[in-house]
Amino acid sequence: MSVTIVFGGTFFTGMMGLIFHRSHLLSALLCLETVMLGLFMGLSLWTLHHESATSYAAPIMVLTFSACEAAAGLALLVATTRTHGSNQIKALNLLKC
Repeated sequence: MSVTIVFGGTFFTGMMGLIFHRSHLLSALLCLETVMLGLFMGLSLWTLHHESATSYAAPIMVLTFSACEAAAGLALLVATTRTHGSNQIKALNLLKC
């Protein structure tokens, strides 16, 4: 089995989880992290195959954005849990907050 197929499968499994499991914010954040992991690993493989000096920074940038996304998601999770008492995505209504 090819390594590219495995990381592509990881990406699409995370996307399917994000589409179908949207009841809790924590499960959506975990699926989003799975998508970012698949994207990071696929981009790392792409960088190894092309071996150009300009493409080595791309996986590090994706990893940095993934860390920022995780921090913002966890801050949103804590704020939602404190104000609404649950981590349901239905509680995230912009008109109420």
